Amino acid sequence: MASMDAVARRAEAPALLLGRVALAALYLPSGWGKLTNLGGFAGVLASKGLPGPAMAWAVIGAAVEFFGGLAILLGFKTRHAALLMIVFNLFAVFLSHQYWTIADAAGMRNQFIHFWKDIALIGGFLFLFVRGAGPLSIDRR
Repeated sequence: MASMDAVARRAEAPALLLGRVALAALYLPSGWGKLTNLGGFAGVLASKGLPGPAMAWAVIGAAVEFFGGLAILLGFKTRHAALLMIVFNLFAVFLSHQYWTIADAAGMRNQFIHFWKDIALIGGFLFLFVRGAGPLSIDRR
């Protein structure tokens, strides 16, 4: 086990960077797509029955997804960004991926996968919150 610990210590900086890149790769394009089509995103949110103006929720959600993803990528205020992304994913899980409400098997399976994907992403953000961004980050500069 000591040798595995040594390998992990040597791999810390690139592994944490690659982990942040992998997480950001999901959120940056999706967040950018929402930011550049706020009306469409607001329409989707309005159909979910959120209280208040859907456009306000759209601006908040798109900004959190894009800029939170950017902060994770850069390792900037990583612990704050990780908590913000946990909240974002909790909203996504319970707002958009309610697999238990879908009647057709294919749709239910699809949303089941997305539900648990978001739960797994929350796990990744919990690791980032506890561990931090690592040596190759703005936080460490």
